[in-house]
Amino acid sequence: MSISLSNKQARQVILHLQGLTLSPHRTLGLEGLSDLILQLGFVQLDSIQWVERAQHMILFARSQAYRPAHLKRLLEKERFLFENWTHDASVIPCCYYPYWRHKFLRHKARLDSKFNDWQGGGYRDHCDDLLTRIEEQGSLRSRDLDRPDTGPQEMWQWHDGKAALEYLWRTGQLCIHGREGFQKVYALAEHGIPTEHYGTTVSHDEFVDWACRSALQRLGFGAAGDIARYWDLVSIAEARHWLENQNKECVELVEVEGIEKDSKQFYGRADISELVDNLPEIPGRVRALSPFDPVIRDRKRLEWLFGFEYRIEIYVPEAKRRWGYYVFPLLEGDRLIGRIDMRAKRKDDVLEVKSLWLEPKVKMSAARRSRLDAELVRQARLGGVNSVVWLEDAIKS
Repeated sequence: MSISLSNKQARQVILHLQGLTLSPHRTLGLEGLSDLILQLGFVQLDSIQWVERAQHMILFARSQAYRPAHLKRLLEKERFLFENWTHDASVIPCCYYPYWRHKFLRHKARLDSKFNDWQGGGYRDHCDDLLTRIEEQGSLRSRDLDRPDTGPQEMWQWHDGKAALEYLWRTGQLCIHGREGFQKVYALAEHGIPTEHYGTTVSHDEFVDWACRSALQRLGFGAAGDIARYWDLVSIAEARHWLENQNKECVELVEVEGIEKDSKQFYGRADISELVDNLPEIPGRVRALSPFDPVIRDRKRLEWLFGFEYRIEIYVPEAKRRWGYYVFPLLEGDRLIGRIDMRAKRKDDVLEVKSLWLEPKVKMSAARRSRLDAELVRQARLGGVNSVVWLEDAIKS
């Protein structure tokens, strides 16, 4: 007999496990930030700084006491985190590095083919020389390399030296030792990953068990595909096999109600009933979420549970965009109430609100406007500007 979760309970489970029931006013500091990232598992990186970069917005949404300098310190001084790939470039606790060794090995063949198709095979000739150079110098940036004059390049096309650095990083031979702005500084992995994590290995079975178990702990409930996609470490077939071989002490069958009252059966954490019985209240404030927030990332799951259709339109031609180049979902309590097109214009010292769209049946009451205004002040502070400016006719019907 499976456990049943109402749609509201399901949404609250997700938001709680993803750190959005934490008190946004609490003092965070380095220890609190470390605990938060361990809870999330990873934080996705992105270079676009429309208000702030994605990693900072993700963490700020969970605590307004978050400071970007603390993340930099955990990466570059404390060596608590390392950069590599989940489904995309992310910061990950170093204690998980032994599991990433399996990702490096199993994805090397795929990356060989991908880089050959994408960049051509010339990068291979640089790998050994770059490893020797980095060992001698201690670190290296792509801009330290001689770049051949090959004429105009496509947006994501790299010269062979840059491609070699990225290949060596993605296959675990290099690590990101630091960043200058958003420029990567590469070092040998054994010099950048703490010895106790770099020197630890786990078996294949331990790797699969950890990848599936830790994903389910953070999802609350899910199908094999949800579990495989969380870290992008194991295949759907491996996740399905793991689920089918767990007993009730590890997983429970859960019937989950969607936003349209249709239900689906998932595998849930063994303690899902206890988790639901002890869910804390979700702060009622309005929060702007990064397009790369873990709550937003799985678009199909998001739409089914929250009734919120979302896609990022940075690669969509302007004339074909429905919303805008870089639009932020707005969370109020346990509901996604709309989306906002805003940007920190640092030269003008303002957070400019270009457009706001509320979801159907969501009205702009005085209380909601007050909560939204308070969030915009917080976003302005995060973006390093002093005031908020609304453009004319910004609120859309």
